[in-house]
Amino acid sequence: MPKINVLSFAVANLIAAGEVVDRPASVIKELVENAIDAGADKITVEIQRGGIAFMRVTDNGCGMTPDDLPVSIRRHATSKIKEAEDLDSIMTLGFRGEALAAISAVSRIRILTRTADAEMGNLLEAEGGNILRVSEQGCAKGTTVIVEELFANVPARRKFLKKDSAETMAVSAMVERVALSRPDIAFSFIADGSRRFDTAGDGKLEHVIHALFGRDFARRMIAAEATVGGITVSGFIGRSDNVKTNRNYQNFFINGRYVKSKTATAAIEQAYTSYIAPERFPVCVLNIQLNPGAVDVNVHPAKLEVKFSNEKLVFEAVYGAVRGALSRDDSRPELVLAEAAQKQKPQPMRSFLPLEDRVPGEKREPRQMTMDMPITPASRPSPAQGSIPPKPQAGGFARMSADEYRAANALPPRPAVPSPVSPASPASAAPSAPSVRPVPPAPAVVSVPTARPVSPAPAMVSVPTARPVSPAPAELSAQEKPLLPSYRIIGEAFNCYVLVERGETLLLIDKHAAHERILFEEFKAKIRQVEGAAQLLMPPLSLVMSGEECTALTEYRAELEEIGFSYTVHGTTVEITQIPNGVSTVIAPDLLGLIAAQILADEGNAQLTRDLLFERALYQASCKSAIKGGRVYDEGHIAWLVERLLSLPDITVCPHGRPVAIELTHRALDKQFSRE
Repeated sequence: MPKINVLSFAVANLIAAGEVVDRPASVIKELVENAIDAGADKITVEIQRGGIAFMRVTDNGCGMTPDDLPVSIRRHATSKIKEAEDLDSIMTLGFRGEALAAISAVSRIRILTRTADAEMGNLLEAEGGNILRVSEQGCAKGTTVIVEELFANVPARRKFLKKDSAETMAVSAMVERVALSRPDIAFSFIADGSRRFDTAGDGKLEHVIHALFGRDFARRMIAAEATVGGITVSGFIGRSDNVKTNRNYQNFFINGRYVKSKTATAAIEQAYTSYIAPERFPVCVLNIQLNPGAVDVNVHPAKLEVKFSNEKLVFEAVYGAVRGALSRDDSRPELVLAEAAQKQKPQPMRSFLPLEDRVPGEKREPRQMTMDMPITPASRPSPAQGSIPPKPQAGGFARMSADEYRAANALPPRPAVPSPVSPASPASAAPSAPSVRPVPPAPAVVSVPTARPVSPAPAMVSVPTARPVSPAPAELSAQEKPLLPSYRIIGEAFNCYVLVERGETLLLIDKHAAHERILFEEFKAKIRQVEGAAQLLMPPLSLVMSGEECTALTEYRAELEEIGFSYTVHGTTVEITQIPNGVSTVIAPDLLGLIAAQILADEGNAQLTRDLLFERALYQASCKSAIKGGRVYDEGHIAWLVERLLSLPDITVCPHGRPVAIELTHRALDKQFSRE
């Protein structure tokens, strides 16, 4: 049997260093956190060669006394906690007392520090964990830590470091995250003599986002805030047109500490359901404030993972803040044209063609747009004048010709000009234009397969798809009718995009996407009206589940009964005697198992899981029922669609995450034509 050896202090230090320090970014993280805990409001980080050769962190915090300076690089030496009970309410970023000891064990380190009441500062020099000298030195208030030749005494670790550029990016990302967590601190980051970014330290998170990610990224962020069960979530989330292909731009902070939380990640991604495409990920900067006793930060060497005493409350707080912000947002993406400042003469009739169409030396005719619908709300008589606007049929569209629509709204007669849009004069329509296809009424209930299956994939959900009849304007009183901004329908491009002039803004509306979202919201409202209804099963459904899942179903029985489930648990067998209305017997077992899995993973609750499942089923229902791009519809259809969309400013994307409208400002057009 091998003999048990007691490791020397030097070897133990190297092992401890491996848990805390694995690359330059982790060194900078520990030093910056110490600076924040010292009360600094200005921190400068400087590195060379990715931090491998040189790192320096300077702060204006409280500094250290001559007596504390030598003790600071000893293991488990800290000023943050004293007793074991202090671990239950940690508010500082550092508390283990291992950072400086681990760093000094694998590098050459110099610490220059002075307190506010001291006339002179002190300099400590150490190498390989051994103090070389301590001397007096003149310096400013605060602390400066210089780390050189990282892993010089452990060459085996150096070979696992990446290229200098990769290490520089890792350090930059780490400093960015810390700057986002503390907008009240001014940060500066310098790499190889080049200043990468500065933050103002004025306490405004939006200014930090602007400084780190640029103006365009910052203006596509929206504020989010909510409080649930004593947990406050605040910060900014990306609009539906500000998404990424990975989760690298998701930043969560627990009481100011950057963490990776599966619970928070699941909450924000479920909140974005029906707002972004399924293969895209939202961006966010969210700070979660809660009682320190309700979170354990002492579960990971790098303090990146935490445990909550109540994961469900954290999930609901994050979900509520994000979903609420998305539902309140009424901003639309702006169409950005090429800058007119390129010193090139504009090309007549070609400046709006796509770049791929502008082939040098090739002559092409410009694409045509139909411009024959001069409809303005101002030209319509008010209900008090006795006008009778057309009443929409099933699906919300008026079943009348364009001439009948004009007569009903006291509009001037149509000019005697052939129009490819008007179904009233088919002989004059363009040969390539398709005929008018009214949307047929849908059946009362249809079995719709889920558009985006959740693992385990449900077979199908029975959802109501009878199109709610939208009230005609004549049915609303003057108080009930929403006040719409003045607008003018200019026309329709490519039988797909409706052009609407509204003040100083030109709206380009995707008629299919807009109608799809309108139907989607109406379907969801219809489902909410029948919430709580359930259907009894004879005979009951029987399924086998794991012991953990059965325990979760027993513990959360009341919550599941609220959404329509009723069941009994016998060991690992579950007998379902009642299921929610609208859920087929084929999908009910999978849905119950999915809810149990979500509860065990702290990634949702019964109500939310069921609602998301219904929403996914409604994607295809609303898509199939919406009007189609490329087809011709009469002016009544288009006028109703525009009015409905403008009366619901929070409808900005279709259920699949595509924008329903894009804005082009008058100023941007003037700039494009050099009229400014």
